[in-house]
Amino acid sequence: MTADGLAQADWPTFGWQVDVRPALAAALDAGRAVTLATLYRVEGSAPRGPGAQMLFDGDQAVGYFSGDCIEGDVARHAAEVLASGEPRHLHYGMGSPWIDIRLRCGGALHIFVERIDADCPAAHGLLARGEARQVCLWQSDGKMREIASGSGPSLAYGQEPFRFARRFDPAPRVIVSGGDPGALAMANLAMQAGFETILVRPGGPDAPPPFPVTHYLRGEPADVLAEVGIDGWTAYVGATHEDHHDLGGCLAALRGKAAWVGMIGARSRSEGRMAALRATGASEEELARLHLNPGDPALGKAPFEVATGILAEVMKSFARIGAQNDQTS
Repeated sequence: MTADGLAQADWPTFGWQVDVRPALAAALDAGRAVTLATLYRVEGSAPRGPGAQMLFDGDQAVGYFSGDCIEGDVARHAAEVLASGEPRHLHYGMGSPWIDIRLRCGGALHIFVERIDADCPAAHGLLARGEARQVCLWQSDGKMREIASGSGPSLAYGQEPFRFARRFDPAPRVIVSGGDPGALAMANLAMQAGFETILVRPGGPDAPPPFPVTHYLRGEPADVLAEVGIDGWTAYVGATHEDHHDLGGCLAALRGKAAWVGMIGARSRSEGRMAALRATGASEEELARLHLNPGDPALGKAPFEVATGILAEVMKSFARIGAQNDQTS
């Protein structure tokens, strides 16, 4: 997207998508080179932290840095980097050479812009690791790039010579089982929030739901979870209201070490459900991670009210995982 295009965007929804990998995959599949901008240093207050990225692909862009303060200028530099192939450092805010571009938060942002060619091995490797749901590090100096295994902080960099490493975790994923208005609201909201969303409706209709989801599957929840695989970046919501579906799905998610596992239902059913899970061999440690009757009662009981409370809990669980990864790196 050009600088003019960003500046004239009446509705900057490009900032909703903060994971650049889907847009990168679309560009590489079409054989297009793109420009990747990475926020590698923040001074003072800022809307995004180190590791935030924008990707520019022709007239399209995803991601944001400042909430509309600098995105148009970053797009201008990105177009020039795409044309020349020469990486570029950008400095906005305190100490910046561009005194006419102000950051309302009063901080300073340092951004690195690089061209990614369609045949870049590291870019294809990044996408392959994402498909395999593996943690990896994107390492680049603007000319040479590689993908490394293992973990690290969200972003680390060295100045002489400049090189940065940005950690990519598996895409946060929400799996919802059920087909009533509450389950559909949960899947719809999760998809709008940018999560990889799988809707599971055992024996459901052949036609897909009337809103986009990443995958719609009609099998038994426990079988579906075994097929797609569960990891620490997965949340599972059992909302069929049928114990023979929800209990199996929750047990599979708990044993797969999912980040968050919950089951919707009346509080009067909680004791019986816990007993049923114990009878199938669930440990007390596993049961302690199960959220029964999740959500925020203060929000109400309508489908989107319940879904909003649950999604807030799920987001907190993913945020804790990211923070823990930074602390243990």
